[in-house]
Amino acid sequence: MTLAALYFLSMAMKAAANRIAERKLRDRQARRAQIIRAARRIAELEGWSNVTVRRLSDEISYSQPVLYAHFGSREGILAAVAIEGFQEMGLALEKARKGAQRGDTVKSVAAAYLEFAASSPALYEVMFSLSLSVPFDDAATPPELRFAFSQLLGLFQGQSSKPEVLAELFWASLHGIAELTRTKRFPRSRQKERVRALVELFNFPRDETARW
Repeated sequence: MTLAALYFLSMAMKAAANRIAERKLRDRQARRAQIIRAARRIAELEGWSNVTVRRLSDEISYSQPVLYAHFGSREGILAAVAIEGFQEMGLALEKARKGAQRGDTVKSVAAAYLEFAASSPALYEVMFSLSLSVPFDDAATPPELRFAFSQLLGLFQGQSSKPEVLAELFWASLHGIAELTRTKRFPRSRQKERVRALVELFNFPRDETARW
């Protein structure tokens, strides 16, 4: 066999190996997505206590070792769901922020945040579960969490020397309203009034935010 033939054979073998590796990666990503979808579906219908590795294995006909190979543990599955939730929330806030009329950005983002929490209660619950080891505000914070927070941060950029503080306070207010409404401590009938009052608090004139 000539050197040219050996070269082309080597290239063909390498291309075939790359195709196999790419297919395996796609298959792995598809299985991972299927597991996450199943976990979310069970949680929305029955609560997170029913989302177990055994139940997921029965639900999607994958062996438990396959689930552990993808996520390591039940907590790993829930953490993956939570991270996906932050990506979806970030996209919802980004859409609200970019589509808002001038002067209505804070109101639009607040409404989008509360709508997200109300429309996906189980997802929102796991996103803020204290039992999950999903880091916030450090070097290991997943990009999905940073993306979601950046939508809140963008509301206060250029209005303060510490926009992060204002964004955190705004987020804390929204989260408090969402949780207290979800757990029926706040009546939904006054939600519009709450949003209106919150927006008034955070629509600072520039001369007021300059002192931060």
